[in-house]
Amino acid sequence: SKVTQENFTKIQDGMSEQEVVAILGNAAESSSASVLGISGTSSKWTGSDAVITIRFVNGKVALKSFNKPAAK
Repeated sequence: SKVTQENFTKIQDGMSEQEVVAILGNAAESSSASVLGISGTSSKWTGSDAVITIRFVNGKVALKSFNKPAAK
C-alpha cells in the first residue's frame, strides 16, 4: 500500500493534486464543493492500516491528516 507515514510526510502544503496522486495513487474517495468562488476537494486514501485525508483548496494541498484506526 502507498498509504504510509513515509509517503504522508512527502506531501507538502501547496502541492498540486497531480503531485499527490503521483505519490499516493488515485484516491479511494473524493468529494468536491465550491463556496464563494473557492473550490475545495476532500480526498481520502485508505490503506491496510492507515487512512490519509487531504483537503485541496483551488487544486492545492491545504490540510492533511494521517490516521491509524484503533486495533479491533
